[in-house]
Amino acid sequence: MSQQLVPLLLTAVLITRYFDLQISRYENFATQSNNNRVLVRPVAPSRGLIYDRSGKLIADNRPSYNLTIVPERSPDVEKLLTDLGDVISISERDIQRFRKRLKQRRPFEKTNLRFNLSEEERAALAVNGHRLVGAETSARLKRFYPEGELFAHVVGYVGRINERESQTIEAVKYRGTDSIGKIGLEKFYEQQLLGTVGSEQVETNALGRVMRLLDKTGAQSGDNLTLHLDSNLQRVGLDSFKDQRGALVAIEVETGGILAMVSAPTYDPNLFVTGISQKNYDSLLYSKDRPLFDRAVRGQYPPGSTIKPMFGLIALQEKVVTPNYKIKDNGYFYFKGIERPWRDHNFARGGHGDGVDLSKAIIESCDVYFYDLGVKTGIDRLSEYSAYFGLGSPTGIDVPGERPGIMPDRAWKKGARGQSWFNGDTINVSIGQGFMLATPLQLAVMSARIASRGEVRTPQLVKAINGQEQPILQPEQTINISDRHWDYVHKAMQDVVHSNRGTARSISQGLNYKIAGKTGTAQVISINAEEEYDSSKLDKRQWDHALFVAFAPADDPKIAIGLIVENGEHGGSAAAPIARAVIDAYMQSNPSTTLVNR
Repeated sequence: MSQQLVPLLLTAVLITRYFDLQISRYENFATQSNNNRVLVRPVAPSRGLIYDRSGKLIADNRPSYNLTIVPERSPDVEKLLTDLGDVISISERDIQRFRKRLKQRRPFEKTNLRFNLSEEERAALAVNGHRLVGAETSARLKRFYPEGELFAHVVGYVGRINERESQTIEAVKYRGTDSIGKIGLEKFYEQQLLGTVGSEQVETNALGRVMRLLDKTGAQSGDNLTLHLDSNLQRVGLDSFKDQRGALVAIEVETGGILAMVSAPTYDPNLFVTGISQKNYDSLLYSKDRPLFDRAVRGQYPPGSTIKPMFGLIALQEKVVTPNYKIKDNGYFYFKGIERPWRDHNFARGGHGDGVDLSKAIIESCDVYFYDLGVKTGIDRLSEYSAYFGLGSPTGIDVPGERPGIMPDRAWKKGARGQSWFNGDTINVSIGQGFMLATPLQLAVMSARIASRGEVRTPQLVKAINGQEQPILQPEQTINISDRHWDYVHKAMQDVVHSNRGTARSISQGLNYKIAGKTGTAQVISINAEEEYDSSKLDKRQWDHALFVAFAPADDPKIAIGLIVENGEHGGSAAAPIARAVIDAYMQSNPSTTLVNR
């Protein structure tokens, strides 16, 4: 009897176990089975495109093939790396970066080893695929900048997500992509350009090879941006600098849109997209010309005499001077109680002589007049008004990294230097020297606000998103200055270019419209009051900076410009011709703009 029970008992156990496996735990095992053969992979979105104001593509996406590894699919990753190195070129740096990426990835996620595979490399990997288990050639879209160096600083570039960035980004949003905006518009508008990641379910074999697609949720492309920037003006501006260092910003007066934003020298942003070589990076990083430095929004320079029209407006409005107020300029300015004199740039020729009024002081750039004007106006009023013109704080432009410049006052000096403010400080500031610093962007904003008779607009780069025009920003406020004072200063600035004694008269030849402008020179090193500036005795990098601000046409301003040529010496000869070239290009492309015959 017992012998008969044993088979029955074993049969019962077998049936029970079968029931447990096939029915009770079916769902669990089915799920595990699917996990073994079904893989959910992220689908990277296409990054939003960037166009200039005329629809020219300046940030594109192009197909690229990368070598990726899924370590879980490989029986021996180290051997796989060795085998791959026998098939195609893989550097030690590639391997080091691969190991860093392994620490940031999710399980069963592809990790890039090599980027931008050539057709020959892809063919070699395909032929040897049977012995490269765990490795795969993946097609991706990579960022491409068709204009190369032209928009490097303002548009910026994308690059691979580094370890620091991986700690701050939302990992879910970046599944399937390893790039992020690093600088410029690419960084500022990262969330709009990024898009939304999708997913796909694929069936794989035992080796991890994809057999078929089971399901897919499409990725959503990022937003497309259209900029106020004009590629033609940008090219004219950059080419005009030639081998000089400096920056230029051009603003559309009516909208505050940035028409051109040049920083020279520049570089090719495509070098950074998939990882720049150490050799190329070192050549950029250690260059004396600092091509990686964005001078347009981060360069802070003494504005020199470019601020004289603004200070003249302040003094007129505050009734410190009148159009009839005149001084005698013998080349030096003395202040009671201070033995050291402040000299005029024209001091070697005995100054500007008798009868120097505000108009002549602007046209011929008379320093002594503005020394006197600055002391009479006082730093408090100069600083308060200057803020309305965009100096001393960030303009709020839609690009990261903008520097604020310095429009000093008593509180600033006490906080920054721990010292009291002196009249000598005001004298230095009155000609845009001393503690005063401004970016080329701020100079362009100042010029635009003078051109528009005090309309305060925030400068902006993006004109439309996905074809939807951004609203034209209405003036946030209007600087309270009388119309007759605007008229007076506008006429003086026009004569800077078009009168026989104007400091920028050299650019007036052949014009069929009128430019209003102001030249500036900013000292790089200090010169004693008794000494004359002699560039032949100095290294070129110690020469004065050359500056120029302008707007045109003078009677109906459409475009305003601020620029600097580092170590260019004279604003009239070094900086003004660059502005003339850009304004000419703007006028030629806008034939409806009113021209004023000479």
